Amino acid sequence: MHAPPLASPVFRRPSPARRRPARRRGLAASLAATLIASLLLLIPGTSAQAAPTLLSQGKPVTASSQENAGTPATGAVDGDNGTRWSSAASDPQWIQVDLGATAAISQIVLRWETAYATAYRVEFSTNGTSWTTAYSTTTGPGGTETLTVSGNARYVRMYGTARATQWGYSLWEFQVFGGTSGGGDPIPGGGDLGPNVVVFDPSTPNIQGRLDEIFRQQESAQFGSGRYQLLFKPGTYNNINAQLGFYTSISGLGLSPDDTTFNGDVTVDAGWFNGNATQNFWRSAENLALNPVSGTNRWAVAQAAPFRRMHVKGGLNLAPNGYGWASGGYIADSRIDGTVGPYSQQQWYTRDSSVGGWTNAVWNMTFSGVEGAPAQSFPNPPYTTLTTTPVSREKPFLYLDGNAYKVFVPAKRTNARGTTWGNGAPQGQSLPLDQFYVVKPGATAATINQALAQGLNLLFTPGIYHVDQPINVNRANTVVLGLGLATIVPDNGVTAMKVADVDGVKLAGFLIDAGPVNSPTLLEVGPQGAAADHSANPTTVQDVFIRIGGAGPGKATTSMVINSDDTIIDHTWVWRADHGAGVGWETNRADYGIRVNGDDVLATGLFVEHFNKYDVEWYGENGRTIFFQNEKAYDAPNQAAIQNGAIKGFAAYKVADTVNNHEGWGLGSYCNYTSDSTIQQDHGFQAPVKPGVRFHDLLVVSLGGMGQYNHVINSIGSPTSGTSTIPSTVTSFP
Repeated sequence: MHAPPLASPVFRRPSPARRRPARRRGLAASLAATLIASLLLLIPGTSAQAAPTLLSQGKPVTASSQENAGTPATGAVDGDNGTRWSSAASDPQWIQVDLGATAAISQIVLRWETAYATAYRVEFSTNGTSWTTAYSTTTGPGGTETLTVSGNARYVRMYGTARATQWGYSLWEFQVFGGTSGGGDPIPGGGDLGPNVVVFDPSTPNIQGRLDEIFRQQESAQFGSGRYQLLFKPGTYNNINAQLGFYTSISGLGLSPDDTTFNGDVTVDAGWFNGNATQNFWRSAENLALNPVSGTNRWAVAQAAPFRRMHVKGGLNLAPNGYGWASGGYIADSRIDGTVGPYSQQQWYTRDSSVGGWTNAVWNMTFSGVEGAPAQSFPNPPYTTLTTTPVSREKPFLYLDGNAYKVFVPAKRTNARGTTWGNGAPQGQSLPLDQFYVVKPGATAATINQALAQGLNLLFTPGIYHVDQPINVNRANTVVLGLGLATIVPDNGVTAMKVADVDGVKLAGFLIDAGPVNSPTLLEVGPQGAAADHSANPTTVQDVFIRIGGAGPGKATTSMVINSDDTIIDHTWVWRADHGAGVGWETNRADYGIRVNGDDVLATGLFVEHFNKYDVEWYGENGRTIFFQNEKAYDAPNQAAIQNGAIKGFAAYKVADTVNNHEGWGLGSYCNYTSDSTIQQDHGFQAPVKPGVRFHDLLVVSLGGMGQYNHVINSIGSPTSGTSTIPSTVTSFP
């Protein structure tokens, strides 16, 4: 088992009054220096060389610490001599800027506040890991230091080892000058949406024919390469039945769902699989109003099939025709005027929505912030109902403002209930498309990273993208939005995407598919030891799905690692494949699904299945999960293969013994040991027995007697038995 990383100290105290005079003096000195420098520019020079270019301003920057919230690292690269970075009052400390691409560095300018370094190094790196010293001193004078250096680097840092004062290190500006080293021209934002985005308006001829053509191609293409986004401009569309197959997303382009109305349906059924809907994965519907032809729309889906920001002016049937098996599912920010009928659905999570009624429950129906939700009654019937959702922020979405595409980024809500769009314009921010690099099939990781380093957001159009280096999201408030289940495949064992420990990143709407060479991780949110406070502006991970195997051999040690505090995981399916190509106990080896190291992390709609060891491990404090669905790995060959020391089997959801506070609602784990039905699983859930660690409404199920659970959580809860597929439940822990 991987040990959790050690957390770094968090510095959140207010700026003390003693710094204010120094700040004014530093500002006056820097303004004087700037004026003198400007006058010197009027004196004829003796060299014909071109002046070096300022490369560092506005670029991603990190630091070993910050004194308080008012002195972030970004204050040293913003070009403003009235803002600064200051560190904790200890040695050593560093500040590091990522130039986005390798450059030929010729000059460093350090504009110190009163608290300066007497001993420090300027270091260069091309990869952020291995460093060389470009300059060092033990007699730093403070003030403004202009250093002549030479070397090629993407990453440049000041590494302080001795301070001139009792305070930390404090820089008004950390400036890096030089010339690009093969960086190429800037990448433009905006542009067309590529070949796999199909845009309709009410006057488009033969809309139904085009929808049917795409559905025929995608209906049973579970592991195919086709990816489609269907976009409908605002207006009314008559006699529409948009049947959705694999890797097909349908969306309205209004700011409200009611701007785009179908007099018809958006349908998911299971005819392709003989009425079994348990494999209706990877599709979505968003931002539409439906007047179903029969009065009820059918949405018979399994995992990774979100139904967001929808207005159904009638009922919603979540079961396939014939009421075959179904294993979903997720609804958010939606209004269903009529009744929702899950019928054969094993489990479902609904968040921040409104329903006219709800007919039944099978094993686990969980609601948070849902107007009209059934009352709390677990386990008979198994409804888990929370009045509000503690923290939520809806997924960003593409829309049309006149003829211009924009991305709307909804605002964070606390104690949310009901939709964001039912009472006037939604709260949030609109970003024009020219602030996005529109990623199209064939784009390389290097180009994607160059776009990010320029300050662009990412809009992945439908397609499959192989990356030979991590996609590095280093800038606060970056939006990475996928259309049509855009799929990222890491080559040669790299991590597909890494997010810095910064505020407000939004990851949404894409699939990461592990490659054949083992990746240590597939998605990392925050580096090890991340400790910054993001409670005011958390990072969100929404409709981000991970797959290991199925489309071909894939391996990853840990699929998703959440290191940043306050992250919101809002609907994910992290799946080690149990069918398809490249499937076997060692063939698609993946020991751990999700590991949470950050504090105050919230998961709303957590689906994690089939990992060789722990599906979820939680090391951070104050974690919360609302709804969890899990199956243990089908293909464990025997009891010995899953033996965890003296414990039979690895828990589906494990809270570390070091954790003092954690809470969960509506969590279920199922076993279906098809290779050896005699396997025993001691429990589905494992947690320390402490007053601050609480669970509500837990269940374990043996599917047809293929393996058994001895308990629900730790040694609490009755064992499952026989072939009756009846849950064993615990309503409250401890």
